[in-house]
Amino acid sequence: MEINKERGGLAYWKQIIILMCSGWVTIWIYRAALSPVYPQINESLGGNISDTALGSIASFYFFGYVIMQIPAGFLVDKIGKKTVLLPGFVVFALAALLISQASSISMIYTGSFLAGIGCGSFYGSAYSLTSQNIPKEKKSFSTAIVNSGSAVGSGFGMILSSFIVIQMNMPWQTVMYLSAFLIVCMTIAFALVIRSNKEDVAFLESQAAAEEETTDQPKEKVSLSTLFSLRMLFTYVLYFATCYAYYMTVTWLPNFLGTERGFQGVAIGFSSSLVAFASIPGALFFSRLADKYMHKKVTFIVILEILAALMLLVTVQATNSTFLMIALILYGFLGKLAVEPIIISWLGENAPKVGVGTTLGVFNFFGMMSSVIAPTLTGSISDATGSKVMGFYIAIILLIGGTFLFLTVNSKKTAK
Repeated sequence: MEINKERGGLAYWKQIIILMCSGWVTIWIYRAALSPVYPQINESLGGNISDTALGSIASFYFFGYVIMQIPAGFLVDKIGKKTVLLPGFVVFALAALLISQASSISMIYTGSFLAGIGCGSFYGSAYSLTSQNIPKEKKSFSTAIVNSGSAVGSGFGMILSSFIVIQMNMPWQTVMYLSAFLIVCMTIAFALVIRSNKEDVAFLESQAAAEEETTDQPKEKVSLSTLFSLRMLFTYVLYFATCYAYYMTVTWLPNFLGTERGFQGVAIGFSSSLVAFASIPGALFFSRLADKYMHKKVTFIVILEILAALMLLVTVQATNSTFLMIALILYGFLGKLAVEPIIISWLGENAPKVGVGTTLGVFNFFGMMSSVIAPTLTGSISDATGSKVMGFYIAIILLIGGTFLFLTVNSKKTAK
């Protein structure tokens, strides 16, 4: 239990929280940096790129990210987090540099796909590390801190991209150079801090031995029947809906504000970043409550999902910028990044206790499938109708439907 517990005077699990949070910051600076500058990318490639084609930039990234989830989760369990994570981030850095040199939309697609492949190594590694190293009584709140890196990176990515490219009139490729630099820094940090696979295995074996001394319950194994039970399947559906709403919003919100709501310049990135920044206090507040009232996690999840859907509805129905901004702030406070730590914590209590990487990989695979569909589908809707409003309505319907299914199956279990 004490193997490699501290380095540099700071407990290893605390180092993991800082490191994984920083990893999400880096990933999301890259993810969020391109969407505010779609017009500039279009102009640099000749000016005849459709919204569908621009939305596909994000879809190619998420396609690569999604197809890596189950293989990466399996490899995390078999060969270790560090062994999976380091090569993934090397590919990620090279992909960002490839995009910066792109002379065609197909070259950007290739770079985006490779970036997704590289980032696909992170999710299973990150949450396996947090699940196995963070004390049980601190897991929801600690997961919220790790997740807040997504919000910080998303917000800074949009603001930096809008400021550097739109306000300062610098080439859009500048944000890709910045992303590549940050990715290299994170790769070095992973190499220095994360335990080697040999150390990790020794630590986990000592944990398992200690648990066997305190319980006589048989170990639960990962199987298709456990991974795809009705409760788990509806959890995947809920996460699909949650991710669909979020990734549709972060991909197209800057463009929506600029083309349909009259926002200009750095105000586009700043207004869009409100969703991300508002999610930080929301995630920390609700995860604290979930840790305090552990038996109420399903209730927290359902209420937050319904309120998030309502805020998206207000966003598209708002007749002035003030109401729109309030709705965006509340969507961030109540939405994906606020509810996700609670869902992950609930999943940890209801999923098999072994093969954590595999379970998380399957969970994230289904959730992130939405991120492949949402950007391109919303772009197609925009090309066909001249507006992205219908994309928001689809997200709202999915959120309500997914929440209803999740509540139904968990209500039945409670009744039994």
